[in-house]
Amino acid sequence: MALKYSKQREEIRSFLISRKDHPTADVVYTNVRKSYPNISLGTVYRNLQLLSDLGEIQKINVGDGLEHFDADTSTHNHFICSSCGAVIDLEMENIDFLTGLAEKSFDGKINGYSAYFYGLCSNCCHK
Repeated sequence: MALKYSKQREEIRSFLISRKDHPTADVVYTNVRKSYPNISLGTVYRNLQLLSDLGEIQKINVGDGLEHFDADTSTHNHFICSSCGAVIDLEMENIDFLTGLAEKSFDGKINGYSAYFYGLCSNCCHK
């Protein structure tokens, strides 16, 4: 069954594509309301979940109790600032070798990994 087109869902997707800061649902809602003033927070949550389930965006849990969303579904790592809470894509060399290291001491099959790095972002370092 084909998914019915939704202007609101497209606006949510476009907003996420335009951002690199991994916004929360509340941030998405606040910004999408500028174009769709009658959109509800529930609609935003449902569409974020649907887009995530379809693999069109990824949901990121960084330990702050909130879900963050990323339109970049490629394999990449994230840096989380322990001061301001910023979630930043971390450009780095491939670390897929970690899967091989983990499999050496694991009796099973590892299909992927997610790595988060923590510290202070450049803005917080300069304060």
